[in-house]
Amino acid sequence: MKRLNKSKPAEASKRKQRRVYKESRISKRKGGAQKSDKDEGDTIKLIRLNKFIADAGICSRREADKLIESGKIRLNGKLVTELGIKVSPGDLVIYNGEKLKSEKLRYLLLNKPKGFITTADDPQNRRTVMNLVEKACDERIYSVGRLDRNTTGILLFTNDGELTTRLTHPKHGVKKLYHAVLDKPLSKNDLLKIMEGIELEDGIITPDQINWVADEPDKRHIGIELHSGKNRIVRRIFEHVGYEVVRLDRVIFAGLTKKDLPRGRWRFLEEKEVNILKMIGEKPDVKRSK
Repeated sequence: MKRLNKSKPAEASKRKQRRVYKESRISKRKGGAQKSDKDEGDTIKLIRLNKFIADAGICSRREADKLIESGKIRLNGKLVTELGIKVSPGDLVIYNGEKLKSEKLRYLLLNKPKGFITTADDPQNRRTVMNLVEKACDERIYSVGRLDRNTTGILLFTNDGELTTRLTHPKHGVKKLYHAVLDKPLSKNDLLKIMEGIELEDGIITPDQINWVADEPDKRHIGIELHSGKNRIVRRIFEHVGYEVVRLDRVIFAGLTKKDLPRGRWRFLEEKEVNILKMIGEKPDVKRSK
């Protein structure tokens, strides 16, 4: 009699069991992933109160902490003074009687023309830089620093209060390069005086760099680089040594230039430009709190 080979059916059975087990494991993983995705979508995103205030364009996070500690912020009708509190998008945050809204952060570069003042509004109804950018976005944006009415060139706008504070704080030394045209050629002696530092009514000022513009026909054209944000500083420097600035153009601010940006036009910054700006004043190897 022929002996039956029982090993083959047994092996087939084991293979089937392994296949069923494997398929069940895959099914569980897929089900778990779908459940995880759903749970993640249902999670409410919380952010720190100081970041919410900064994203509303009021001030930097550090300054927001001071506002909270001094009792100037109300959250859902209650006064808050404790740092580290987190809020959700539906929470009501009040500062100075105004409801704050965490807005999309905007960064815009304008090549300012002559004859516009750098202010949000003017009682004398003069033209302001806001007239040039009012249709750029729905968010409220403000200029980072100022340019005189008759000064042209690079002017940055944003609703990022934290970045604005960083770019305007003297300790970060944000550099600005100006092209000044004087009423007469600048002598070598006067250039050296300015280079060594001159004393104005509000202190000694020393430019980072100053020189005649190489490709201009005469020595009335001067390039001067500063990190000071004092009012009318370039004009006052030259006035101090007996010159009048007849034209003044800011060609670089914090590494941003007016390349391919006609006078009176604006553009949004590229992501890489924003990232570079946000590195200004950052401490190495220190992560910012979120």
